Amino acid sequence: MTSTPALNPQNCPLCGQPNQCAMEVQLATGIPQPPCWCTQAQFSQDLLNQVPEAAQGKACVCAACAKGANS
Repeated sequence: MTSTPALNPQNCPLCGQPNQCAMEVQLATGIPQPPCWCTQAQFSQDLLNQVPEAAQGKACVCAACAKGANS
């Protein structure tokens, strides 16, 4: 039986690095945050298709992965 790692919404589902999501910071700390960088970002459908199904709608892609996909 193989186990899958637990989903951490504070990490990018593509590279595993912290995603710096302001919404997750606010949930974790209770401290109001400014709007997240991702609310103004454009994400290609190709990039979104790379997000594992278990993480879709649950963990943000980090800025580095988003930028790399748009280069």
